Amino acid sequence: MNTSDIRSALFASSAIMCIVASPVQAAAQTRQFAIEAQPAETAISQLGRQGDIQIIAARRLTHAVRTNAVRGEMSVDDALNRLLAGTGLTARRTGPGSYAIVARATPPMSPRTLTQTSLTSAPSVQAPVAAAQAASPAAEAAAADEEPAANSEILVTGFRGSLAKAQDLKRRAVNLTESIMAEDMAKMPDLNLSESIQRLPGVAISREGGEGRNITLRGFSPDFTRTTLNGMEVPASSDGLDSGGFTINAGRAFDFHVFASELFNRIDVQKTQRASIEEGGIAGTVDLYSAKPFDFKGFHVVGSAQGGYNTMTRKVDPRATVMISDTFADDKIGVLFSAAYSKRTVYQEGFSSVRWTSPYVNGDSWADTNPTVTGTPEDCGAADRLDCLWAPRLPRADFFGNDQKRLGLTGSIQAKPIDGLTLSLDALYSQLDNDRYSYNSMEWLLTHGTPGNFVGQTPLSFTVAPDGKQLVAAAFDDVTSWYESRHQTSTSKFRQFVFSGDYEVTSNLKIDAMVGKARDTADRTELRFYARSVPHYYAYDYSGSKDVAKVDYGDYDPNDATNFINATTPANRLNNVVKDNFTAKTNATFTKGRFTAQAGFAYNRRLVRYSEAQGELPTFDPSSYMTAFPYSHFGSGVVSGGLPTFAVMDFDAIGSSGLFSGNYTTNVAAGWEVVEKTTGGYGEVTGEIDIGSMTLRLDGGARWVRTDVESSAVISGSPVDVKRHYDNFLPSFNAALNITPDLVARFAYARSMTRPGLASLNIAAPVFEYTTRTVSNLGNPALKPYLSNDFDLGFEWYFSKGGLFSVGVFKKNIISSLTTSVVQQSVPQEYWAAIYADPRYDASYQADPATAQYTFYSTVNSSDGNSVKGLEATLNVPFTFLPGALSYFGIASNYTHVSARDSTGLSPNSYNFTAYYDTGDLGLRLSINKRDDYLLSQPGGNGHVQERKYGPTQVDFSAYYNLTKQISVNLQGINITNERERIYGTGDGTQYLVREFSKTGAQWFVGARYQF
Repeated sequence: MNTSDIRSALFASSAIMCIVASPVQAAAQTRQFAIEAQPAETAISQLGRQGDIQIIAARRLTHAVRTNAVRGEMSVDDALNRLLAGTGLTARRTGPGSYAIVARATPPMSPRTLTQTSLTSAPSVQAPVAAAQAASPAAEAAAADEEPAANSEILVTGFRGSLAKAQDLKRRAVNLTESIMAEDMAKMPDLNLSESIQRLPGVAISREGGEGRNITLRGFSPDFTRTTLNGMEVPASSDGLDSGGFTINAGRAFDFHVFASELFNRIDVQKTQRASIEEGGIAGTVDLYSAKPFDFKGFHVVGSAQGGYNTMTRKVDPRATVMISDTFADDKIGVLFSAAYSKRTVYQEGFSSVRWTSPYVNGDSWADTNPTVTGTPEDCGAADRLDCLWAPRLPRADFFGNDQKRLGLTGSIQAKPIDGLTLSLDALYSQLDNDRYSYNSMEWLLTHGTPGNFVGQTPLSFTVAPDGKQLVAAAFDDVTSWYESRHQTSTSKFRQFVFSGDYEVTSNLKIDAMVGKARDTADRTELRFYARSVPHYYAYDYSGSKDVAKVDYGDYDPNDATNFINATTPANRLNNVVKDNFTAKTNATFTKGRFTAQAGFAYNRRLVRYSEAQGELPTFDPSSYMTAFPYSHFGSGVVSGGLPTFAVMDFDAIGSSGLFSGNYTTNVAAGWEVVEKTTGGYGEVTGEIDIGSMTLRLDGGARWVRTDVESSAVISGSPVDVKRHYDNFLPSFNAALNITPDLVARFAYARSMTRPGLASLNIAAPVFEYTTRTVSNLGNPALKPYLSNDFDLGFEWYFSKGGLFSVGVFKKNIISSLTTSVVQQSVPQEYWAAIYADPRYDASYQADPATAQYTFYSTVNSSDGNSVKGLEATLNVPFTFLPGALSYFGIASNYTHVSARDSTGLSPNSYNFTAYYDTGDLGLRLSINKRDDYLLSQPGGNGHVQERKYGPTQVDFSAYYNLTKQISVNLQGINITNERERIYGTGDGTQYLVREFSKTGAQWFVGARYQF
């Protein structure tokens, strides 16, 4: 026998052993059960939850049947035997972790004579044949009636299986919950977590460089969504491109792109509140879960590797994942380790105006050169109608190149030292490194007037748009190029350690507790230059495209470094954000019959610290430090023929030039720290009652929390520390009525809260004016939180074999919010020492803070809050009702409509649609995600009524094929249509004036996966 034959035999033997062993292992695993004697329909559901198995049971079999109590630690098979003893029903295993309830083929056995053999002899692969041979005709008919449903509904894997598991979680939850289940570890289908979450109703995401970063839930900005990881609230920060509105994140928003999606196998989004859910997210709470060893049985290995190709960069990048898990010592101890690594090269290329404006809005005028004018300008009240015309401020070709590396590690140890006690230690580390080079070819139309000193221009010709409001095309002489070259490097590191345990004191009483610490650091360095050219001819023309202008430089060559005579250094700085979270909490759960009472306590400490430092800012001759544009095919994925190239700064030459010493001076006045401590407790009761043939599930409770805020900074050389606190009482109620086993109606009410944004609490760098006795740019640590009264109403229909139609409406009335106001008040005593130490302060101004009133321009609480209301609908249909291969098709879709008085960041409409074909061995999936355009700011900058962002249509593709039970190959496509990204202004409110237009290319991954 040759080597290949031996390998084939070993491989086949391993596969056979896995097939044979997996049902036996699943059956032998012990669980804790606490189920009272009750109607079969509810008892079977409880056993499924507590045993972590799936059970299919026909209502005609379980109706009017009452089952036995099951208490204590035992195998799933033992629990099912005890539950169904004497009922005339039995459980038939249909797969690992899945069962069907069927009529018993032999006379019912009493609990006294029931043995393990009565169940375990039935479910093996050969068992149904033997059972059928011994069964009575009536029992055979019943079993035959049930088995097709069980096989078609439970024995599903792949994407359809993950949908079914997520729907089951939604169905069983008493509050409104949406879930995403990975088909298995390391099989989340997207680049990062935000892209996975966007497929849920009510969720939209913001992107940077073609990759999702933050989520908007139910129309609320990212600060209003709370995120937990393995049970504790965590921070996550990174830097970003200012072209997309991102900087280093020092706020509450969670940067999901810090984490590799492969590290997680479940995501829950809690849309309605419970008292047992910690406060902080008016929009909702996102719960992330990494894998643990007791999720698996015995030794388990998963590994995957992919190569990614981007159509814009034309480069291949690696992506790899591995997970190793084992349980031993009679499954009393388990260990797990996983790692995910990816490298991604991103080019974001496009054209920009850096906003449009008009001389009239800008407060100046075009130089009086009598240009040739085609078209008629509209009158806006200016002395010269040409000054009414909107034109691009800094028309430019844009390049943002980013080399990104993402590393994620998880480790978990679990133990059951004694019966009923489970201990877990979980650790997670994630690091995101970005190395960005940005180049922009700006032409100075920012200010208007006579040219000179690198500004101004001489108009030669104007082409006016048909509406008379903007310059579609224009030509100028004496224009200066301000070509920007920027290098940013950043590192975001996240570390979390969580120790948790739960103890089954009795069959009715359970206690769980956890303590965890998470730390996130985000560092950024930035070096930026402007190379300024000799005056030259420049023309632009938007008549062929509203997004990308054709440009003409005449005989001027933007690639010739000798055409640049001056360079400045507008930025040479370091920024750092540190976020520390500490959590300790405990819960006690008491179950009696069909009711559960729960009470708990939680303590959190959240710290955010910001600092920055400044380096040298020299001016120099750029001709010796410029080089040719370093990237080929520039703009070929944006417009036909590409975009014009230009000379850029050579950062390597500058680094060795001696222009910069590498020394940085800390900007003490810009640094700040905010510490938030919360202490809270809650009580909650959950239960269910029968109303005729219906079951009403109820959950009610209240949460109380005290928040202590401490804000610190150095002002005028004096340390200032301000402390404030507030208390909140938060009731909540959820009701889920099982009208039938397939139809669920829901209602929820809660008082929810979101604490003020950290920028509002930051007291660094205030501006005190003593002659006018005014205060501005000062945060307010005394701010109370946003408060909302939330209402939800919904219906869910679970039809056919895995289908779901749900529709729900919600309304959130913000009864306390924040606003900027002018307030006349005394200066808080904490600031007096800083004012007295300020060299600009003089007693003669009669502005003594101890006696004088000051006018504050600051953020305050307001009762004039926002009101957000919306509709969410979901339709998932597996086409199991069709014959043959058509039965493997299906769709998964949802639609959301949201409206609000304050619509900043809100897309009124968004939808997700996925069409799939999934046999369990072969799967194909096409997903479309769409959101409407949304408001960025009102008023917008430079005279615009609004500034808005385009709502993209993201199209993704995924396919896999299982070569064997252990090996599969896969193909994934992200943004396969190379969708555009766009920010635009509305001018006077009726115009479309593009600010940023860019593309990042389609991303394709090809790889393989192995599991054992």
